[in-house]
Amino acid sequence: MTAPSPYTVVAYNTATHSENKIHDDAVARRFGFDGGLVPGVDVYAYMTHLPVAHWGRAWLERGTAECRFLKPVHDGDRVTVSAVEEGGELAITLAARDIVCATGRAGLSDAPPPTLDGREPVGERAPPLPPADTASLAVGTRLGIAPLHCTPELAAEYLENERETLPLYAAEGLVHPVVIPRLGNFALNRNVTLGPWMHVGSRIRHFAAAHVGDTLAVHAEVIGNYEHKGHLFVDLDVLVVTAERRLIARADHISIYRPRQVLAA
Repeated sequence: MTAPSPYTVVAYNTATHSENKIHDDAVARRFGFDGGLVPGVDVYAYMTHLPVAHWGRAWLERGTAECRFLKPVHDGDRVTVSAVEEGGELAITLAARDIVCATGRAGLSDAPPPTLDGREPVGERAPPLPPADTASLAVGTRLGIAPLHCTPELAAEYLENERETLPLYAAEGLVHPVVIPRLGNFALNRNVTLGPWMHVGSRIRHFAAAHVGDTLAVHAEVIGNYEHKGHLFVDLDVLVVTAERRLIARADHISIYRPRQVLAA
C-alpha cells in the first residue's frame, strides 16, 4: 500500500457564532490560546480527506478512524495533512504553523456491526437544560437528539465548510463523514448547559455511508465522566442510525466539558 500524497487546506472556523465561546477570539485568548479554536470536528474532517482519497467509498462504508487533537488550529491556518503506511493502515498527522496539531489512524475493517438491541432512541432533554456535571452526565445516562435531515443544502454546506475537494460526495450523493463527530457534539450540547468546552478526540467505525436524503438519529450513552489534569472529561458511546434503523457509524466521542481554566475562575 502506498500512502496518499499530503493534502493542504486553509482552516475555517465554522463556529464563530456558536454558544461555545471557546471558538470566540476574545474568550479563547483568556484561556491562553492565540484566538478562537477551529472545532475539532472540522479538524477531523480535514484528516478524513486522505483515507477517502485512498480507499474511496469503501472507507465510508467500513472504515475505521482515530483522532486526537493536541494543539489548536485557528481560522486561516494553512493546514497540511500527511500520512504514512503502517501495517495496512494510514498513520495521519495534521500540522499547522509548523506544529503537529492532531494525530490519528485510519483503516478498513470487516468486523460485523454491533446490535441495536436495548439502544432505543431517546429525544433531546427539554429545557431548561441541566448544567453539565457528574449528575447530568452520569455514567449510563442515555442521550439523544432531534432527527437530523440530510438535505442537499446541508450536504453542500458541509462540503463548503470543510473546503472539501474530492468529487465523490457530490457525484454519489453522499454526506461528508464530518456528520459523525458533529452528531456526537449534538448529543452533548443539546442535552446539558455548557460553558466553553472542547471536543478532544474520537474513535470511529463506519458501517454504511450516509446518503443525502437520510434522516439520522443518535443513540448515545455516557461511558465515562472523570477528571484528568484538572479538566473534567465526558466520554460518549454514540451510535448513528437512520430512521430505518440502518447503522451508519459508532463513535467513542471524548470531550472536556469543563476545562480547568473554568474551574479555576
